[in-house]
Amino acid sequence: MLTIVSTIIVLGILIFVHELGHFLVAKLLGVGVETFSLGFGPRLLGKKVGETDYRLSAFPLGGYVKMVGEGGDDELAPEDQERSFAAKEPHKRIAIVAAGPLFNIVFAFIILVLTLMIGFPVPTSRIGDVLENKPAAQAGLKKDDVITSVNGKPVDRFDQIAGVISASGGKPIDIMVNRGGIPLSFRVVPEVRKVKSPLGETVETSQIGIGSSREFVTERYGPVDALVKGFGQTCDAAGVIVVVIGKLITGAIPLDNVGSLIMIGKETGQQAKAGLVPLLAIMAFLSINLGILNLLPIPILDGGHIVFCLWEMVSGKPVGLKTREIAQQVGLLLLLGLMVLAFYNDIIRYVVKQG
Repeated sequence: MLTIVSTIIVLGILIFVHELGHFLVAKLLGVGVETFSLGFGPRLLGKKVGETDYRLSAFPLGGYVKMVGEGGDDELAPEDQERSFAAKEPHKRIAIVAAGPLFNIVFAFIILVLTLMIGFPVPTSRIGDVLENKPAAQAGLKKDDVITSVNGKPVDRFDQIAGVISASGGKPIDIMVNRGGIPLSFRVVPEVRKVKSPLGETVETSQIGIGSSREFVTERYGPVDALVKGFGQTCDAAGVIVVVIGKLITGAIPLDNVGSLIMIGKETGQQAKAGLVPLLAIMAFLSINLGILNLLPIPILDGGHIVFCLWEMVSGKPVGLKTREIAQQVGLLLLLGLMVLAFYNDIIRYVVKQG
């Protein structure tokens, strides 16, 4: 139940933020908005305020903002022509269309800044498990040793240690530990292994055979540091998503890594069980995902509409109605195909392989 509730709340918030971006910029640029809907299909409930019908619709897999004249100006009353989306200059239409994805990315940045200020648990440098017959055990490292430095650099977080080991390329590493108040020094030669990354790629990594303990500290940042680090995390996450999309397109990452709403729900539920901060973190990552995916130049997505507007700016005339309809039908088929693939992957992942 927690998984279902948390997924509905998270996706509902992200959809609302996305559509709010379109809505606010449309209003700012003088475009009338007829409908603001969370969900598609039949109207379940809502309220009309002014000209806008704010509604909750039957199918919660998305949302939309219906603007005056969005499909063309042929049947508009003369007094509505100026307030029409289609009548606005291409750069204004780009601003309205791009606002949804950009609001998602900015929203993720705000969430990440808040989580950094609230504080999040990170594992200390205390060693948990030490695997037998692995480099760490062979060098003499033991469970509950507290690693104080790696290659002469002080450390107090396990992720700092893991990063140095992983990037070592198998070169010897000098590790200082505190064992019951006694400082000890060890030289460990990592083993280089080929492993499957979470995205299905075969990568080389260096390991010494240790795991983190269950000892955590809460790491917090002040407002200024949180803003700087939050911006960096937002850029890093966006960069990773762009790279992953590119590798999926080129085939460098297998398509069986694509997941559907089932995967999103499972991950969201797990983070909700872990606490508020992990849930906020997954919400931020999903928000960046939603923003970037909507900027892809697929006709039915926001990115496709932006491409149409850019073409109009360059050529001096809008894309023909017939061409636009065909392109949108192709885009819809692509998205439907991707959805089918994603659900198929998740059925194999969570039903067949678990059965």
